[in-house]
Amino acid sequence: MTQIIETIDVDVPVSMAYNQWTQFETFPKFLDEVESITQLDDTHNHWKVKVGPFEREFDAEITEQHPDERVAWRSIGGDTAHAGVVTFHRLSDTSSRVTVQIDWEPTDLLEKLGSLVGAGSHAVKKDLRNFKEFIESAPRETGAWRGDVAS
Repeated sequence: MTQIIETIDVDVPVSMAYNQWTQFETFPKFLDEVESITQLDDTHNHWKVKVGPFEREFDAEITEQHPDERVAWRSIGGDTAHAGVVTFHRLSDTSSRVTVQIDWEPTDLLEKLGSLVGAGSHAVKKDLRNFKEFIESAPRETGAWRGDVAS
């Protein structure tokens, strides 16, 4: 099992960062390898990703979600096995910290090699920088889901 933990500070209130993160269908705007996400219901979505020449599809289930605090998920079915959590921390009225933790199981030789050289960590760092640029340049979040999912 490989674990990735990355953090970034963003110059928006914690509620704005959290609200944007609940808009899964906008992820392709800042997550480089995500081709599309389709929201199936409040706790399920379908992902299409492309890593280099390889395309993968999987469903994800939100396993825990608390407004302005955390969103946790796990993959179900599909081409990849992973789970993770994104946490949101208030730094001030106008800034917050976003931390991503992903646990995943490399399945083939290329993924195992990528894991050894830290490719996943580099990708998550880049995606967080993209999220920072996206959310800080937006006049407001594109939507919000303020529901609560108990673990």
